[in-house]
This record gives sequence, C-alpha cells and structure tokens, in this order.
Amino acid sequence: MSHIIERDFRGVDLNLLVSFLVLVRERSVSRAAAKLFLGQPAVSGALARLRELTGDELLVRTARGMVPTPRALALADQLAPALESVRGALTESGGFDPSRGERSFRLGMPDWMEAWLMPGVLAEVAQQAPGVRLAVRASDRSRASRMLEAGEMDLGLSVFDPGPAWQRMAALATRNYRCVYHPDQVKLPLSGRLTLAHFLRLPHLFISYQGDFEGQVDTALAALGAQRRVLYSTPHFGSLPGLLARLPVVATVPELLVPGWRQRFGLQAAAPPLKLPDYTLSCVWHARHDGDPALRWLRELLQRSAAALLDAAAASAAPRRRARA
Repeated sequence: MSHIIERDFRGVDLNLLVSFLVLVRERSVSRAAAKLFLGQPAVSGALARLRELTGDELLVRTARGMVPTPRALALADQLAPALESVRGALTESGGFDPSRGERSFRLGMPDWMEAWLMPGVLAEVAQQAPGVRLAVRASDRSRASRMLEAGEMDLGLSVFDPGPAWQRMAALATRNYRCVYHPDQVKLPLSGRLTLAHFLRLPHLFISYQGDFEGQVDTALAALGAQRRVLYSTPHFGSLPGLLARLPVVATVPELLVPGWRQRFGLQAAAPPLKLPDYTLSCVWHARHDGDPALRWLRELLQRSAAALLDAAAASAAPRRRARA
C-alpha cells in the first residue's frame, strides 16, 4: 500500500472535487448547482475554496460564459478517472453477473453502425442479460468526445479521431469502402469493374453529418486532378438504398454494409476506382469508467459481436471470389 501523508489532504474533501468536475463540465455555477442538487451560494463557495487550494482561477468569466483555465482542464483529466476508481472501490463488488445484474446503457453511434452491429448484440443481451437495457443515441466522430464528457452516453461506436487524454479507445474492425448501385439503374461492363471514367460520369450520393458535399473521396480525386458531381448529401445511411433503387447514381459506403444491402435491397457493389484509406471502427469511453465491470462486459460483448459479423462476411465472400475466378 502506498504511503498516505495525511497533511497533504488537509482541507480537501471528496465533495469539493466532485463539485470541481461538474463545474468544469457545465461551465456555469447555476447549471452545476442544479446537477449537484445544491444552492448556487454553496457551489460558488466550493469554487472559492478550490481557487485557494490550487492557486489558480480555474474558471474565468468571459463574454461566452465561464471558461476553464489550462490548469483546470489538466486537473479534470487527472481527477475524473481517480474519482471513478474511488466510486468503483466503494460501490462495485468487483464483477458483473449479466444473468442477474440490472443496468441501462446509453450507446452513441451513426445509423449504419446500429443497423450492422446491434441486431446481433441485442439478441445476445436478451439471452445473457435479461436485466440489461440499451438506449442508442445518434452520434459521430465530431460529437463523441463532448457527449462522453457530458455523460450523455456511456460508449461511442464509430470511426473516431484521436480524442482528449481521458478518452479510451478499443478497435473493433478495420475495413475499406465499396461503391454501391442498383443494377436496374446502373450498368457496369461484364467484368463488373467500375472504371474511373464511369465513376466520374455518374452522379453521387454522399453521407455528411455537417451537410456539406465533400469528403475523403473528393480529396483522393483532387490528387488525381479529377472531380465528381455530388447530387445529394444526407446524414442518414438508411435512406440510401431507396434512392439507389430509383436513380442512376452511386454511393461510396463502408464495405461492412454491402452484404446486408445486397441481400435486402438487391444492390450491387464494386471496388472504388481509386485508392481510399482504410477506416477503423472503434469503441470509445471515458476513463472514469475504466473500473466499471458492467461496462467492461458490454465492451467485450460488442467486440465479440463485431468479430462474428466479420467472420460471417468473410465466409460468404469466399464462394463469390471462387466463382469469379
């Protein structure tokens, strides 16, 4: 056991540190007071004690509200996982029994990942953990860190950029993209290969969570001195099959969607006629949940479900490869 020097903690109590983390998250004394079920004077007093204790302003009033100082942000990154460990030591029994445990989880993900992953996950949860409930919220790489920090979701599932120091990440799968189309609308050569010239002649459907018309495909085309015409931009992958069935258009989507769309909607797929970087699907969570055995159980279930789907896709693709050969 490490040596604890009592005088180092004189004047510090756990509630003071909890107040600090909520203040940094909410960036408002009134909102923090509401979250903590305290009066505003009590939270203002806690902030004054914290400023005295740290020798830093911690939160500074500006025209945009209260803004944390660099010292406050660094402290929050260190204290959040430490306090979660304390909470876990006091409240967790050391494990989670899915057959008997009761828990609700909030998951954030885009609609295509929900369609690909969650049917298998929910079936396994229903069988293993009758007391577990799952709620899915729309999320993506641009919103995940904010939603995790605010406690709006427990786990995020998508393609993510590196996040803050407190953001944990575990990879689920690394794959590439395919160009999907409906064979009644788009005719490819007998070879089934999509040439760059054909790709550029076709109008394109594009997925964007910001409502724009350019992405990785356009960056790769620009490097070749080429440009495509994006006819339609939407944040909803689920709307693409209906549009592809009605229009002579193409969409470049994660290849994990192709088997299901081929089976349910009669769509076909071809390799993109240009080099696109692989994407890695990951699960992200806040470091304050590192010691949560129930969340660890759910992460492991998600990883197993993703691996099973990848194995099934590889098995179904093998006969088609042999047929083409």
